[in-house]
Amino acid sequence: MTTHAERSGNTEQPGNAEASGNTEPYGNTEQPGNAERTVFLLAHTGRPAAVRSAELVVQGLLRNGLGVRVLAVEAQDLPLPPSVETVTDATPTAVDGCELLIVLGGDGTLLRGAEISRASGVPMLGVNLGRVGFLAEAERDDLDKVVDRVVTRAYKVEERMTLDVVVHSNGDIVHTDWALNEAAVQKVSPERMLEVVLEIDGRPVTGFGCDGIVCATPTGSTAYAFSAGGPVVWPEVEALLMVPISAHALFAKPLVTSPDSVLAVEVQPHTPHGVLWCDGRRTVELPAGARVEVRRGAVPVRLARLHQASFTDRLVAKFALPVQGWRGAPH
Repeated sequence: MTTHAERSGNTEQPGNAEASGNTEPYGNTEQPGNAERTVFLLAHTGRPAAVRSAELVVQGLLRNGLGVRVLAVEAQDLPLPPSVETVTDATPTAVDGCELLIVLGGDGTLLRGAEISRASGVPMLGVNLGRVGFLAEAERDDLDKVVDRVVTRAYKVEERMTLDVVVHSNGDIVHTDWALNEAAVQKVSPERMLEVVLEIDGRPVTGFGCDGIVCATPTGSTAYAFSAGGPVVWPEVEALLMVPISAHALFAKPLVTSPDSVLAVEVQPHTPHGVLWCDGRRTVELPAGARVEVRRGAVPVRLARLHQASFTDRLVAKFALPVQGWRGAPH
């Protein structure tokens, strides 16, 4: 690990707002180095809003004596003080010694942070700079609150269920993966449907032609599964979802199973090959005859929570649902 100054040759002193271009109250009272507490910051630096947000968060943390670590490739796009550490690769060891992973960005960036969080066990705190952002705990306007809650450790950590995914072909395991939101089996050829048979707990349920099948967690019920017509499942509910995409069948309804169930999607031998997507980030080709098994993941993702607001309120806010006229239960 190196400091930002060592990487860039920057000799600017901490808190020099004029040199850094930062005129906010953050940043001109930075504490000395050797902080006992360190936070890792992951940002979508391709967005100007993310760059500015990252700058404010970094300066706020440093001002309160916390250390900050970032990826070297992102540090190139951020106006950082010299005391900020940089690491080369986004591996689990990159967050060694960090108490929290703060992620600034949209859903894609948050899912990238979830990969690091799951592998390392470091809790992730998401700040939404995108559109919906169900994984995020705060919005862009809450940056000062985020810094304050992190500094005072005024947050709780909850665990979210994940999925473990295994792909079989000709009796052999050819791929293993995981997902926080969903594992989606999809067709490749737009002109032909994917013929599949669905199985739950070792027993066949139904078969049909379709564009794909989404196997999701409750966390992922508001993501791809929701777009495919699946139900919204509250995060504290332990369950697995199986949602068909554009199925050509009378019985092709979303299924909700026990969290201990094993879901399987068999791609029929006579059908064109398919593709498996995990959280829309990792993909592998599925040959005809492949079998995809999905079960509850052995390792959860840990999310830092700042608010005690119910998921119902979050759902209403994120989707701007009409609740005018609600009077509540009689007192």
